[in-house]
Amino acid sequence: MRSDQQLLADRQRLLGAGYRLFYQNPLHPVRGEGVWLFDADGRRYLDAYNNVASVGHCHPQVVEAIARQAAILNTHTRYLHEAIVDYAGDLLQHFPAELSNLTLTCSGSEANDLALRMARAVTGNQVAIVTRWAYHGVTSAIASMSPSLGVGVGQDIRLIDAPDSYRQPGGWLVSLRAVLDELAASGQSPAALLVDTIFSSDGVFSPQAGEMRQAAEMVRAAGGLFIADEVQAGFARTGNAFWGFARHQVIPDLVSLGKPMGNGHPVAGVVGRPAIFQAFGERQRYFNTFGGNPVSCKAAQAVLDVIHAEQLAENAEVQGSFLREGLSRLAQRYAAIGDVRGAGLFIGVELVGASQTPNATLAAAVVNQMRERGVLISATGPHSNILKIRPPLVFAREHGELLLDTFSQVMAQLSP
Repeated sequence: MRSDQQLLADRQRLLGAGYRLFYQNPLHPVRGEGVWLFDADGRRYLDAYNNVASVGHCHPQVVEAIARQAAILNTHTRYLHEAIVDYAGDLLQHFPAELSNLTLTCSGSEANDLALRMARAVTGNQVAIVTRWAYHGVTSAIASMSPSLGVGVGQDIRLIDAPDSYRQPGGWLVSLRAVLDELAASGQSPAALLVDTIFSSDGVFSPQAGEMRQAAEMVRAAGGLFIADEVQAGFARTGNAFWGFARHQVIPDLVSLGKPMGNGHPVAGVVGRPAIFQAFGERQRYFNTFGGNPVSCKAAQAVLDVIHAEQLAENAEVQGSFLREGLSRLAQRYAAIGDVRGAGLFIGVELVGASQTPNATLAAAVVNQMRERGVLISATGPHSNILKIRPPLVFAREHGELLLDTFSQVMAQLSP
């Protein structure tokens, strides 16, 4: 086996400069199990970051489902197959009755790309509205509406404030109103408002009661659709509501799904109102070679089954509350913890300096010190000062206690 130094050198030589790594001291996991990652020396790391392996690394039920179907048949959706129909039937039961059609893709980027195409085709409008530090994916169209990537915002994209409950409660609706008024004044209408319902890249925010519904009503009144990006917040990540939008008593027009859907297997999709699917299908063709293939559908089915069998939505609610309460107690001890927020097992911890100024330096130090002590988290937000904690849904009380104890030790070292 290569040394980490040789692997890093070979990676840079063969893969180029486009790839980035986590942590000052990059991690080299060779095995995963549940909430743990293991390196070549057998040291284990508590994974409190990876929301892709949402039901735990290498969950045996998901692994077995993938292997079994791969050994039988894998084709595409131009042939009949029970797997995609059975999965669609089960998945759509988790949505409001108004949202009863599904198209499968391979990634959340493709799902958001398709949702945007559908919105533009059905409304006849081009302008899409997103938050100022959003991330929605990497296709050309979606990267242009992902300002956090730094690639530049497209000419048909308008930016609004995120619902910053810490610094500017309610301000995002004022920002949305201003954009809609500006569009109307120039004779334009929006195609869609697209929001990640946990506002992960913006800093992990939750709008105040009723605000998400108001935002949807405002954009619909202006001629657009409301698209809920559930790639990060969905599949019980935010607790009992199962979907981020459900926490806000709003029914979107379209919903994009991804990351945790196959527990690491590439499967994603768009759910929405049948009238939109019908109108889009009459105007345009859509086909995705690998989207909805039998192996992907079996992986996704296994994830859905595990979430129910192991009561992971309820677990996310309970363990998330335990973590937030523990972090809030630490905030009383350390002035650098400005705010603790989130839902279920998706938590943001804002680190600040004097006068609530974002403290990116401290956040980076905390992330790297936690890694050295065997706990993996990350940072987010436009200033990279918000710790992002989103462990697998199988996270238990003992894992939460380990995270809190380690975080307390790190904060005592770095910000006594």
